[in-house]
Order: sequence, then structure tokens, then C-alpha cells
Amino acid sequence: MDLSQLLIWLHDLSFATAIREGAFLFPAIECLHVLAITLVVGSIAIVDLRLVGVASVERSVSSIAGDILPITWIAFAAAVITGGLMFASHAVGYAASFQFRMKMILLILAGINMLMFHSVMARSPQKWTTPCVVPWEGRTAGTISLVVWIGIVAFGRWIGFYHIEG
Repeated sequence: MDLSQLLIWLHDLSFATAIREGAFLFPAIECLHVLAITLVVGSIAIVDLRLVGVASVERSVSSIAGDILPITWIAFAAAVITGGLMFASHAVGYAASFQFRMKMILLILAGINMLMFHSVMARSPQKWTTPCVVPWEGRTAGTISLVVWIGIVAFGRWIGFYHIEG
């Protein structure tokens, strides 16, 4: 099965059809998706703003991350589920959409940035447990993260302004 056949199969599933053709399901799922993304971006921004030295400088990065990241992961799971449901309802059209593709590329970049940052944190945990100036790696990761997540939100909203066929 190639990608186009997989997208058509996904599009034709009964739950995807119900979401696409129902008057209530797509808007309800979209509202939940927006709320989940708001929590994801807001919670990530709290950590990122600490990394760049703009907020909560009296707290350590590891303390803030420990408090915030469980919320981030729960909200991210909700965003993936709701986003997947919306994608299924118009799989062929979304897959062809420039805005959707850019959002996915930026999500991958956000994940790579996060993995790289956490690997740096793991190598020298003492740097992250005191409320001091964050090392350049952390400031860089925080800046990249903020820019990438703003892009994810922008492209996500841009998707909503175009009628997706398929």
C-alpha cells in the first residue's frame, strides 16, 4: 500500500467520515485541539523563557521543567489525538497542504531540539539544578524552541484559513 492509498483508506474510515460530515464533531475536536496546543505551547514557553533568562530566574531550570513538563506531555498527547482525528477527516487534503507539511516539519524540528537539549542536560545535571545564568546551550535551545513553536502555531492557524479538499 503506497502513501496515497493509505491516505484514502484513512479518509474513508467511518469515524473520519463522521467527523467530516457531522455538524458538531469537527468543530468540537478542533476546540479541544486548540486548547491542548495552548497548554503545550504555554507550558513549553514557561521553560523556554527561563532558559533564555527572561522569567523565573530565581528558580532552577530542572525545578521548573519538573513542575511543568508533566502538563506538557498530557496536553501534547491530547493534541496528537485530536490532531490525528482532524487529519483523518481530510487526510488527502491535509497531506497535500503546504501549511500542514510545514507544521509537521516544525514539529519534527521541535522534537529534535528537545532531544538535543535533554541530552545536554543529562551530561551535566549540576548546571541545571541551581538558579543561575543558563549555559549557552540552554539559551540557544530555549530561543529555537520559542521560534519553532510560534511557527507551529502560525502554520496550524494558517491551515484553518484554507478549505482542505479530500
